[in-house]
Order: sequence, then structure tokens, then C-alpha cells
Amino acid sequence: MSQLQSPQPPQPKSVIVLAQFFIAFMMALLMTGIFTAFPMHFTSGWIGLWMNRFMTAMPIAFVLSLAVGPLAFKMSAITHQYLRRVS
Repeated sequence: MSQLQSPQPPQPKSVIVLAQFFIAFMMALLMTGIFTAFPMHFTSGWIGLWMNRFMTAMPIAFVLSLAVGPLAFKMSAITHQYLRRVS
């Protein structure tokens, strides 16, 4: 029989913002890399173009993550509560 774990205390706002920065960084890096490499087929110059696209995408991704992050956390909490009630 598994032992129930107590819920973790809420994270400080600084931890949440830093996590959103890391998530935005990784997603912008990976997505721009994929969408640059596929059409260029890893030809010469794709890394430079990738970095240019990443430098544009990263600040946008971070600002958007700050805007939609709270909504995503709220939606997750509501969904989690609903699924616990119906199961």
C-alpha cells in the first residue's frame, strides 16, 4: 500500500519566474533549432540562422510564459481537482 504524500508548500514567486525562464529558454532553443534545421537540412549556415532566430524567440517566449503561466497553473489545478473527484 502506498503512503500518501503531503502536498508541497507553494513555491516562492522567484522560483516560478525562474522556472518559466528556463522553460522558455529550452523551448525557444529547441523549437527554433528544429524549425531552422528541417528546411535547411543542416546545410552550411544553419547554426547562425538558428541563433538569430533564437535571440528573437527567447524574449518573446519568456514574456508569453509570464503571461500564460498563471493561467496554465490555474487550469492544471482545476483539471487535477476535477479528475480526483471523478475517479
